[in-house]
Parts: sequence; C-alpha cells; structure tokens
Amino acid sequence: MLKTEAKEKLIGNFQQHDTDTGSAEVQIALLSEEIQKILGHLKKNPKDQHSRRGLLKMVIKRRKLLKFLEQDNKRKYNAIIKKLGLKK
Repeated sequence: MLKTEAKEKLIGNFQQHDTDTGSAEVQIALLSEEIQKILGHLKKNPKDQHSRRGLLKMVIKRRKLLKFLEQDNKRKYNAIIKKLGLKK
C-alpha cells in the first residue's frame, strides 16, 4: 500500500481539477506506483505467489485503463505514457 503522502503527491501531479481523484490518469499513475512497489517486493520474495497474483490483476487493470484512455483521448494517453515512462 502507498502511504497517504505519496498518494496525495501523485494525485496532485495527475489530477485534472481540485477534486479529481478517480480519473483514468490518476488511476493509472497510482497503479503504476503500486506495481513498482510490488515488483521490488517480488524480487526479494520470489516465492510469494499471492503478491504475484495481485500484481497481475493490477497490470491488467492498468492495461484496460490505458486502452480506454487511448481510445478516448490520444493526446492524454501519449502524455501519461511519456510522463510515467511506460512502453506502448
């Protein structure tokens, strides 16, 4: 789990307006950060299958959100890919 301060910082970087906490961009950013944390955990604990399953669920959810964003707004999709350093 991400700490509250880290979450607020990510939301602040990707939100579209002051009360935006659930847009696709924010969700993708939060999922990406959580995925990075779990990857670090799995490098230390390679036999942790429960965390691996959770990681796969998050990757699939992020992929669906990215696909939605690509179809909805190509400009925002390209911007978030570049900002997060993800591959297309």
